[in-house]
Amino acid sequence: MPTPINHDESEDLVVKVKGNGNHPNIPIFMYTLTLLSAIGGFLFGYDTGVVSGAMILLRDYFSLNHVWQELIVSITIGGAWAFSLVAGVLSDKLGRKPVILIASVVFTAGAIVMGVSVTRGMLIVGRLTVGIGIGLSSMIVPMYIGEVAPSERRGTLVTLNTCFITGGQLIASIIAGAFSNDKKNGWRYMLGLAGIPSFIQFCGFLFMPESPRWLIKMEKYDKAVQVLRSIRGHSVDVEPEFQSIKNSNLEYEREQAELGSKPILFQVLLNPFIRNALIVGCALQMFQQISGINTVMYYSATIIEMSGIKNETTVIWLAAVTAGVNFICTFIGLALVERCGRRLLVLSSLGGVTTSLCLFAIGFHLTDAYSPSLEYHDPVVNGSICYTFNSCSECIDSGKCGYCFMDLSSGPANGTCLLADPDKINVAVMGSCNSTTLPDPLTWAVNWCPSNYTWVIFLSLVLYLFFFAFGLGPMPWTINAEIYPLWARSTCYSTTTSVNWFFNMLISMSFLTFTQALTRYGTFWMYAIFAFIGWIYFMLVLPETKGRNLEEVESLFISPWKRKKVSNQNRGVTYARIHGFYHSSSSEGD
Repeated sequence: MPTPINHDESEDLVVKVKGNGNHPNIPIFMYTLTLLSAIGGFLFGYDTGVVSGAMILLRDYFSLNHVWQELIVSITIGGAWAFSLVAGVLSDKLGRKPVILIASVVFTAGAIVMGVSVTRGMLIVGRLTVGIGIGLSSMIVPMYIGEVAPSERRGTLVTLNTCFITGGQLIASIIAGAFSNDKKNGWRYMLGLAGIPSFIQFCGFLFMPESPRWLIKMEKYDKAVQVLRSIRGHSVDVEPEFQSIKNSNLEYEREQAELGSKPILFQVLLNPFIRNALIVGCALQMFQQISGINTVMYYSATIIEMSGIKNETTVIWLAAVTAGVNFICTFIGLALVERCGRRLLVLSSLGGVTTSLCLFAIGFHLTDAYSPSLEYHDPVVNGSICYTFNSCSECIDSGKCGYCFMDLSSGPANGTCLLADPDKINVAVMGSCNSTTLPDPLTWAVNWCPSNYTWVIFLSLVLYLFFFAFGLGPMPWTINAEIYPLWARSTCYSTTTSVNWFFNMLISMSFLTFTQALTRYGTFWMYAIFAFIGWIYFMLVLPETKGRNLEEVESLFISPWKRKKVSNQNRGVTYARIHGFYHSSSSEGD
């Protein structure tokens, strides 16, 4: 049995953050623990953001074609996908804290390998290693924060992890801009510096506690009470919370005894309420990705370049501006998550994202419709596909040709379409742009055309990140951290995280290919349709989880198509009927 709680202990003199009537005081230690955990989110964001700027330099340094560019991005995502599945098993067997420590070590090793890479193979190994670390941390960190946070601040603290993700993207973009002029080694600093915060997290987390819910699951009751005291404050009576978590775990053990040794995922699928929650959780992660966010983040510099801006340093710094918008707007979600609730933020965000993607498509359509015409056909490409085109957009959309022109103050002149070197896309196979050092004002464009509609695409990018940042970005992680019971939480969270990474990998691997097959504007129309379908789906099925205990949230999934609102006084009874036992919901078992 747990040690009785002595409210006269000297530890009551703990520094706390002042609360109000609804939000009790929370010890500073709770925020310290959250911030150290959220470094995992920072690393996730840093890698997402830095690869966009680094790719501009990497493709020249290693002579990367489209296939290699997509491979360098997707190998990290593939590693993250695979190990987000492994993370659930590890967190159940080893605990939440050891998995966070392992993720820190792996990420640090991967960052070092990337920074010292001398071949494409070494770079791929480093990118894969970093992906393993990201996969582990992306699954375990939000779940860990959700398990240690009090219910009245859970949404805020889990959303703080997303603020660290977007903060990592911003810092990465700034670092990419700072080293963008170093064409030879700038990318080494961009990729290698990621090892510093991961090492800091490892050192700091050595002194952090294990999740009290995992300790209770392992029947380490004395230790669980000690951890609850440390993260709630020693003047707080944690006995009701402890008993509520313990009762929930005991009920699971009784249910497991009835089901035998069937795998947890199988038990989840047999339970209609948790199965409904898992479907919604997976859908949140899927629609987050198929609405195109990591296309925008991984290829933000490429998208800006596609809009018609040719200076590489300018492109990288503009990508930093968009990352800044994403970071700042995430705090809107942080401020509103406990006021407006999760559902409203998701629906508002998806509506804005759909509109922004439509504007993206219109912007790229305008750049294609008013693309510069080819003023002459260079005889060196006679007989090739490049000789058949009549405009810049037709030329670059082929995926095999580039636009060679004179960039004059009056506009592009003497434009022609030349074959691009598949191994060195920054030069033409032959003709006037067959050189890596072109004399001014001669310019070689492979992914973009000069355009007067650059501002439309840049505005679309900013609006997209604004709407995405406060809802569709943080809410899938926040909601998934709170809609599963303790016994199924690791398995379900691991499953939904793997869904996120799977669709992340699918979209990032296909973006450049889609832009060639469907055109650039066709690709963004496709993302817009996906986002609109998501808005309709969540309008119908997504419940509000604000203020609910982790041990009772699943009652919201009784029937997602014909859901009746459960009054506050009946929430505990509803939960008890689902599980076959009764406990008081007033204990705030979170």
